[in-house]
Amino acid sequence: MNSKLNDRVKSLRALIDQHDYKYYVLNRPDISDEKYDQLLKELVGLESKHPELITRDSPTQRVGSDLTKNFPTVPHIQPMMSLSNTYSKEELVEFDLRVGEVLEGHKYEYVCELKFDGVAISLIYEGGYLVRGVTRGDGEKGEDVTVNIKTIRSIPLSMENKTRLEVRGEVLMYREDFMVMNQRRTESGEAAFANPRNSSAGTLKIQDPKEVAGRPLKFFSYYLRNLDPSANFKSHFDSLKELERLKFPVMKAHRVCKDIHQVFDFCKEWEEKRDTLPFDIDGVVIKVNNIRQQETLGATAKSPRWAIAYKFKAQQASTKVLGITLQVGRTGVVSPVAELEPVFLAGSTISRVTLHNEDFIREKDIRVGDLVVIEKGGDVIPKISKVMLEKRASSSKQFTFPKKCPVCNSEIIKTEGEAAWRCENMTCDAQIKKRIEHFCSRDAMDIENLGEAVVAQLVDRHLIRDVADLYLLRWEPLIDLERMGQKSASNLINGIEKSKHQSLEKLIYALGIRFVGEESAKDLAKHFKVLDKLMSANTDVLLQIQGIGERTANSVVQFFKNPKNIAVIQKLMSAGVNTKLTSSSAKHVPQIFSGKTFVLTGTLPTHSRDAVKKMIEERGGKTSGSVSKKTDFVLAGEQAGSKLAKARELGIGVIDENEFIKMIENA
Repeated sequence: MNSKLNDRVKSLRALIDQHDYKYYVLNRPDISDEKYDQLLKELVGLESKHPELITRDSPTQRVGSDLTKNFPTVPHIQPMMSLSNTYSKEELVEFDLRVGEVLEGHKYEYVCELKFDGVAISLIYEGGYLVRGVTRGDGEKGEDVTVNIKTIRSIPLSMENKTRLEVRGEVLMYREDFMVMNQRRTESGEAAFANPRNSSAGTLKIQDPKEVAGRPLKFFSYYLRNLDPSANFKSHFDSLKELERLKFPVMKAHRVCKDIHQVFDFCKEWEEKRDTLPFDIDGVVIKVNNIRQQETLGATAKSPRWAIAYKFKAQQASTKVLGITLQVGRTGVVSPVAELEPVFLAGSTISRVTLHNEDFIREKDIRVGDLVVIEKGGDVIPKISKVMLEKRASSSKQFTFPKKCPVCNSEIIKTEGEAAWRCENMTCDAQIKKRIEHFCSRDAMDIENLGEAVVAQLVDRHLIRDVADLYLLRWEPLIDLERMGQKSASNLINGIEKSKHQSLEKLIYALGIRFVGEESAKDLAKHFKVLDKLMSANTDVLLQIQGIGERTANSVVQFFKNPKNIAVIQKLMSAGVNTKLTSSSAKHVPQIFSGKTFVLTGTLPTHSRDAVKKMIEERGGKTSGSVSKKTDFVLAGEQAGSKLAKARELGIGVIDENEFIKMIENA
């Protein structure tokens, strides 16, 4: 091995780690993004040519390439207990008195820290390397999300301390990062997260680490314990200093308080200053500083006796409702919004708040002209918490929810048992991009080279107005689109032409009828065989089909009642899109699995799950995602989990892939 090459690789890793620390922990970068990228690119190149030089703590190993099939549940080395909460000075005084009584006159002091509103995480280091990152879970056990934790660049993959250590902290998002991310999700038709905490928790459960790496997760540490009991710290404050020395991010706003009065001062200071922080906090954590005194105080079954959380009150302001307007989301949900007299609250000016749905308006009896109290608690998104009924004008009128879409003027519908009103018009301007993306997706019409960016350009340039317009596209205007040369345009036209021959079940699924998934689309295609017959079916007929419930049946009928949807389907037919069950879909194979339900679990040796599902369905069977008494067979592969255990518990037949293939071959 060339020693110079080895030294260069080590030097690059050290440089990148140092710049990560300066950028993500100290917030003091000293090189440009371009120079940083050059260092990383050089390291990637050298490791690609010489994979024997790759180490597990290399910066190139932060983002894995494989999808995570599951996040196993693992026990915590020491329980991650929840803290008792308090909302008043009086309760803090009671806590202080209890501490003093147990410590029997010995002097004690507290460390006060900000209470992050994020996701608690335990990190285990062995031999100087990060080996495990686990969510809090139920306190006794959590989910192993190491592969996603490693993507957070402020978390060291290795450290100089080679003893076995546990670091605890909070994963969170800055408010501004969260708002930008939510805006992008809304623009792409995805549901917005309610708050940074939910977003952080959801991100840690994403199966693709590359997607996690693209989310703006941050980390702050607040706990360090040497898992060798003989080498622990004397005080909590000492452990925070050691975390800083080991290059972990530690929030600077912590303070040693000599008595409960200094604790009051710290709480008051940060309740007033919390808006100056770039992230959410919901209180202050107060801990006895001395570790031995912590051990003396002990814990209850749920929480330590040496620590308590002082929770801040939700920030509130009063304002006037100037109007109630409606907005339509990319999935057709019609949401009411209160237009407010602008008011400053928690660091920003609030002029609009969501009213969620008709039921929320009725429950709180919100009316135009009302004076209301709005608040920001754990949510970044403000909400109306109270109507000041005593100040309501005698002339005020109850709000009546409109029955027409504010964007396209189609009738909106409300499904029984649901709170939301929806616009089912597939040509509605508010939904059209999302509907076209769904129509083109792999599980639907599978039109290649027609992703989100291309769809947006086609709609924005008025080249298409609905999914049927795709089949009227010509080559010439396409080549003017961004990143669309002659070859790409030709490939797109060919892909659209090819999709005309897709199966009836894929077309039904592509239409985007609410509650009609891939399985329901197959059931409908097999039963009706022609789209025309499905379009004219009533609820009674639909309910006779196995796998079609009342909710789905009602949704199908409502969809085909809309004249604008019918117009689009007629355009599809005129363009030559297949609307019949094709011979390949209806080919005869022995229906050996008729009436049988299979559950697939684990990784199969030679077949993909999709391939096995197709074999089962072609032979009259169905697949389910969960094991129940109605399950006939569980087809188990490697690393089969709880479904296999449930099958054995219920006495359900378990087969492997070989047995499954033999069943087919012997038919």
